[in-house]
Amino acid sequence: MTTPAALYETILEEVSVVLVGNEPLVEHLTVALLTRGHVLFEGVPGIGKTTLANVFARASGLQFSRIQMTPDVLPADVTGTHVYRERTGEFDLQKGPVFANLVVADEINRATPKTQSALLEAMQERTVTIQGETLGLPEPFMVIATQNPIEMEGVFELPEAQRDRFHFKLDVGYPSREEELSILDRFDDRPALGPADVSQVVGIGDVLSAREAVTDVYVADAVKEYVVDLAAATRGDPDVEVGASTRAAITLVNSAKARAAIRDRDYVVPDDVKTLARPVLAHRLVLSTDADLGEVTPGDVIERIFGQVEAPGGELEPDLIERGGRVGRADADQD
Repeated sequence: MTTPAALYETILEEVSVVLVGNEPLVEHLTVALLTRGHVLFEGVPGIGKTTLANVFARASGLQFSRIQMTPDVLPADVTGTHVYRERTGEFDLQKGPVFANLVVADEINRATPKTQSALLEAMQERTVTIQGETLGLPEPFMVIATQNPIEMEGVFELPEAQRDRFHFKLDVGYPSREEELSILDRFDDRPALGPADVSQVVGIGDVLSAREAVTDVYVADAVKEYVVDLAAATRGDPDVEVGASTRAAITLVNSAKARAAIRDRDYVVPDDVKTLARPVLAHRLVLSTDADLGEVTPGDVIERIFGQVEAPGGELEPDLIERGGRVGRADADQD
């Protein structure tokens, strides 16, 4: 049985053959994969968003497909359609690129809302309906969407229902000076270096096995209450019109379980929740007009809420001792 910690370390090592300095992003992708989640990357073109998705899929043994979400892409270009075969006189189903383990929707915010909505059923139900026929998608199934910053021309913000389907929204920035120098050295030595140089190091069976381990991670009542209080605080914040949904709270708990498992723990600590709260919650918040005009960001709201909602502390210790948890490791992770 492959443990989540071993799965993550193995994938990270292989991804690092091509990419430099992407450890936090690979960790979030692994957490999403282990919790049946989807990820939204935002960043300017040319910083490796699509390449990261491609090499992650190759290292994980996942069937990879890519959809370039331009304004002229139709829903059938995503899901597929029935094609008439003159030779047989019958209609055959031609599946679209959504029928893969890992689907990259590149520059999703350049596509029309109708085309974006074609992904909603796939992301939530793991099924696709084509001309009245409902078909299941491969397992595991994961969508990684990339988008350009909304300040750029020719893009628009995703609707709330679409954003709520993504477990994480991750801002992909420029590498540090040292990382960029390392990238230049690497491609100077091997100009053709790319995703094809990444080998499969785990299989789908390993992913499914690691998922089972995540479900066994323990979440204390105090941690669940902390998640509920954080979500409720977003709904009551004066700068927020629409706060975090119940789906967001469930996602935060499940993601914290996966993060704990990646760190070889069988229980969640508050630091797991705090680390993941921003990528889970921020993109789901709809700010008020006054907040927008005041240049308040969802990240600002999350940071303020951290100061308002007290994280559980010593009350966790008796609970973990009772179930045989490694309290010393929990304390170390919170320091």
